Amino acid sequence: MTTARHFDSFTEARKNFRGVLDAAQEGLVTTVARDEEKFVVVAADAAGDDLRRLLISEAVVVAEEEGSWGAFIPGVPVHGNADTFDEAIDDLVAGLREYAVDWNDRLRHAPNHAQHRILVALIELSDDVQLRKWLLGAQTPADDPGTPHHA
Repeated sequence: MTTARHFDSFTEARKNFRGVLDAAQEGLVTTVARDEEKFVVVAADAAGDDLRRLLISEAVVVAEEEGSWGAFIPGVPVHGNADTFDEAIDDLVAGLREYAVDWNDRLRHAPNHAQHRILVALIELSDDVQLRKWLLGAQTPADDPGTPHHA
């Protein structure tokens, strides 16, 4: 039996909501149309995995004066600072979580924040371990504390 996966109206999708979710869970491209707009329904775990794989982290970790560490993503108004490398990354993760809340509450309409929708989706579809792993990739602290590092 073929799984229904394209629904031409909200009403049709609502009547077949189990089918909408089943198709998305199977990894099928599943769409719902409303008026002239089409929406895609995707399993959250699959979407998060795809985003973490396809969106390359541009995180930079810097050893600062006095032995502290800084971590940031260029172009994103969030940073982490702490006494250790790991704590700076943890602080960046916390800052990204706060940014995602602020973005959804009000920043998504601001011209200088609208382009971060995909980053916010990645943040919201990742737990802290996944987000940290995405930020770091294979990043490790460097022997030279004056050298900036891309995570």
